Amino acid sequence: MTIPTLLNSIKEHRARRGWTQADLAMSVGVSRKTINTVENGVFVPSTVLALRLACVLETTVERLFELSEEPSDEPTQG
Repeated sequence: MTIPTLLNSIKEHRARRGWTQADLAMSVGVSRKTINTVENGVFVPSTVLALRLACVLETTVERLFELSEEPSDEPTQG
């Protein structure tokens, strides 16, 4: 069974602008910790946050986020 994983390129987009996590957080109205957890794949952002990130980073949601289908170690049901 494959479980999709949400990958993102927020860190790369942020770095191109020379922004810290705190800079980006302030621009979209969240905490630095929220940006950190999204960048590291710990937290999946809401649609609103994903749209805000894309807007301030002047890109599209599709360029910031991508689904990756990686095999899972979890047993299949059935």
